[in-house]
Amino acid sequence: MTNPITPPPELVQQWLCSDDYPCGPLEQTSITITTNRLQNIAANAAQWGADQELLACGNYLKQCAQWEEEDVTEFYNYRRPGQPSLKEQALKALDDISIASFEQDAANIIRRALEALPK
Repeated sequence: MTNPITPPPELVQQWLCSDDYPCGPLEQTSITITTNRLQNIAANAAQWGADQELLACGNYLKQCAQWEEEDVTEFYNYRRPGQPSLKEQALKALDDISIASFEQDAANIIRRALEALPK
């Protein structure tokens, strides 16, 4: 299982306070944004940049004689796998919980996974 490409909150804060984009009296407009919204925007920007790089790499590989279309598709799928299966979600949920702090969402995932298993 892979995690989405997201910058850590500390890095987003560093970008926000960067000398490359000074905050001062010359700014014409000021906006307010929540930390979660800012993190979401930064994550989307990072994902977009990573996707653009992946497409550029895939296009380059298509030009290489030894790479066939199927190879490039396999490369894309490896770098951007789909959602984890219900079984994988259940196993992760089991890893993430302890008996003392059993959460309802985790219980629902485990229940759905168990119900999906053949008898």
